[in-house]
Amino acid sequence: MSKQSWLKAAWPPVVVVMVLLLVWQLAAMWWHVPGWLLPTPLQIIHEGINAYSRLWMHTASTIQITLIGFSIGVGVGLVMACMLHMVPGFKSGFYPLLILSQNIPTIALAPLLIIWFGFGLLPKIIVITLVCFFPITIATLDGFMQTDRHMYSYMKLIGASRKQIFFKLELPNALPFVFSGLKISATYSVMGAVIAEWLGSGEGIGTYMMLQKASYRADREFVAIFIIICLSLLFFGLITLLEKLIIRWNTKA
Repeated sequence: MSKQSWLKAAWPPVVVVMVLLLVWQLAAMWWHVPGWLLPTPLQIIHEGINAYSRLWMHTASTIQITLIGFSIGVGVGLVMACMLHMVPGFKSGFYPLLILSQNIPTIALAPLLIIWFGFGLLPKIIVITLVCFFPITIATLDGFMQTDRHMYSYMKLIGASRKQIFFKLELPNALPFVFSGLKISATYSVMGAVIAEWLGSGEGIGTYMMLQKASYRADREFVAIFIIICLSLLFFGLITLLEKLIIRWNTKA
């Protein structure tokens, strides 16, 4: 996408967000809404600037566990997808269990992880991994299933091995689907990190939100929400950029 096309696509949502913020600011001022109940955007910005150093400490901690959990989730998701696709009988046996695993609320599983692994880093990483691996697994499997059957038959006809078919045809064909899963998981990973920090942590955006909730500081809660949104958009943008660099042959990327 060219720079002009990108700007043309980006300005409508930016304008909508600015209008909504303006309406929020004017409405809160007009009806004299107390700041502890609903702070104005200007109050939120002011608080974010004043608490910058403390917020950066919490944000850095959240970024760290997000990257670790996301990396592990990506690895688990890709390995799981390849095994489901390549190993005979593996998909029929484990695919239903994979679906069932996503019906267990993460917040309900969290106390068990604390009992089993304590309050350290490991249960938080497990939470993020559980959130991230499923979209990658499903998207990659879908990519394998979308392989051109005519090309598949042709490669078998000329004597290509199963390994050659996988690495030269199925895997390249699945890459756009893999990146679709990565984009979803990248945004989920931040949410998973915040939930993990709610379980008990000395620092992190999730911990910061819990402390401010107890203090009825709505302005700081909104600052934390803004940081979460920015981190999600940042990770999504980085995955999109990586997709454009790797899949140059995909004109839709």
